[in-house]
Amino acid sequence: MKTFFLVVLIFFGTGFVNAQKYSYIDSDYILNNIPAYSGAKEKLDKLADRWTKEIEKRYEVLAMKKENFAREEVLLPKEEKKKRGEEIKKLELEAMQMQKLRFGVEGDYFQKRQELIKPIQDQIYEAMQKVASKRNYSFVFDKANQSNLIYADSKYDISNSVLKEMGITVR
Repeated sequence: MKTFFLVVLIFFGTGFVNAQKYSYIDSDYILNNIPAYSGAKEKLDKLADRWTKEIEKRYEVLAMKKENFAREEVLLPKEEKKKRGEEIKKLELEAMQMQKLRFGVEGDYFQKRQELIKPIQDQIYEAMQKVASKRNYSFVFDKANQSNLIYADSKYDISNSVLKEMGITVR
């Protein structure tokens, strides 16, 4: 009796596996073929560069103040040492706060990325869902972004179909 159940389980189990269809996309390829993404990414990169330079300037000023303090520390009276030490700590705190404000989890960079890039990613997802639904795919993998997809036959790549669904013709 156990044998019978095992045979039935194997028979039906392999039948379900064979009935499932799968494909994959290359989200990097898709994004690089969307003109709006290039513009959004360029804006985001410019903001990130500007903010990085702001933060670097703060750290340069801080380093210079620390260096000057280290050189002059032995010559300074006690209250001046304390004053300068507090000033350095304040500058350190401000620099870290600026870094967190710009690049933290809920920072300006994250919010601007949500504003500029997320709508494009949502469009890709919707188009991918439509293509997968039309072709009855059970699974769609993404081979970009350090995925664990080791090998994929190009005949299962639906990236161009997703672009076509979005109304974008590939160059």
